[in-house]
Amino acid sequence: MGSSAGTWLVLAVPAAVAGAAAMGLASAAQARATKEVEVTRILDPGLLRGLARRPLWLIGMVATGAGLALQLVALAFAPLLVVQPLLITSLMFASVFSARLERHPADTVMVAGSLICAAGLAAFLVIARPSGNAGAIRPGTHPLPLAIALATLTVVALVVSTLTRSASVRVLGLAVATGVLYGVTAGLMKVVAGQARDDLAEPFRNWTLYLVCLVGPLGFLLSQNTFQQGRFLAPALAVITALDPLVGVAIGVWWMGEKANDAPLALAGEAVAGAVVIVGIVLLSTRASRLARAQSTEDDEDLFGASEGAV
Repeated sequence: MGSSAGTWLVLAVPAAVAGAAAMGLASAAQARATKEVEVTRILDPGLLRGLARRPLWLIGMVATGAGLALQLVALAFAPLLVVQPLLITSLMFASVFSARLERHPADTVMVAGSLICAAGLAAFLVIARPSGNAGAIRPGTHPLPLAIALATLTVVALVVSTLTRSASVRVLGLAVATGVLYGVTAGLMKVVAGQARDDLAEPFRNWTLYLVCLVGPLGFLLSQNTFQQGRFLAPALAVITALDPLVGVAIGVWWMGEKANDAPLALAGEAVAGAVVIVGIVLLSTRASRLARAQSTEDDEDLFGASEGAV
């Protein structure tokens, strides 16, 4: 990257991290609020009507708006390959905020899993050395194969989450669909940000903005379903925050011509960094399952004790 690009990164990276913090707060607030309303069907807009009467959810919406605005600023001046991976830090912020909202100390294993994800992310950025900052889809590209693959993954994830009887599989399917839609939204927002940087009226003359207005709310509604269905925030959010940057990076490379270090040793290092992120996600999911089982056992014991007392 040149010196001018480095100057812009000084603005873009803090904006991306601050946006991740805002999104972490939003996720924690919305996840808690979704537990306070009636469970609805997947993609039922009625869920949002119930949530709109919850002050905590409204706080989450304000944080979401702030996070999206900061992300848009970051995308205007830095490649998707830089901005999107930084969003995984929202997982750490969400863990902290969730613990504060629940009024209990953060689980050390959950924190460790979040830190492992962040370490893998940092290693990826250092090794990949992303470059390129196109503000539009590169001419001559063939966006259809990637678009079909992402659409197929989203549909399959939704079908699985609808048909399965397993709560954990249902949450996983919802999280996968949410992560894909969030990544697509970020890629399209990159194009919108590039258009707006040249002319504020330009986005309104292109289809990209209107597609964002369709895909973005759909992903948001799915995220609320995911938070409501999952007992713990961290595992589902880990899947979302891992898939979001992966999809964003794929769009940046495939559609916009962004580049990363592709030397053999660098590719090996990037693969290892990705594996570290996966280890963190697995650790979070495993810990959440154990805590869920322990909590269910405690609830059963409390219920048994209460029934004995009644007798």
